[in-house]
Amino acid sequence: MRPPSLLPVCALLSLVACAPPTFLAEVKGETTIQAAPSGVFTLLEAFPAIGSFSSLDFDQNQDFQNQGVSKDQVSSAKLHSLQLKILSPADQDFSFLDTVEFYAKTGDREVLVASKHNISSLGLKAPNPVLDMELEDVELQPFLTAPSMSISVRGKGRLPSKEVRLQADVKLDVRVGLN
Repeated sequence: MRPPSLLPVCALLSLVACAPPTFLAEVKGETTIQAAPSGVFTLLEAFPAIGSFSSLDFDQNQDFQNQGVSKDQVSSAKLHSLQLKILSPADQDFSFLDTVEFYAKTGDREVLVASKHNISSLGLKAPNPVLDMELEDVELQPFLTAPSMSISVRGKGRLPSKEVRLQADVKLDVRVGLN
């Protein structure tokens, strides 16, 4: 009986070794939506900015540092996931929100990266519901490698009856180019 050949295993390993390395990079941020004046129906016309989503420099990102990668080495970057979670109050749901859109921006360039519509009809219940965004198939490498980029949020709905604290969690699939 002949021993199994190692050639197919070696060929597979060499293909894996030649693939550009990839990793997940994460950016989190928080914002607060103010409560409507007591007993007054008020439209939510502008979504408050998420502080840590402005002036992003991925050379300072912990996941990039852990991988020993600089943003100049990125050959491709696409959204892996984008979630919006209600942190407080615990009894709050997303019924006050109709639409949310996230945009990547650098210089004069801006592109829609994720959105969700008809949110109030989704029935996401408290406590601390999580809203998964619908992702656009957008190449973000030019944004990540820019001197700085930002992620802005636009939304429509009604101001909630209580102040609501939200957390946004962005995960990126990052591919490193071979040098």
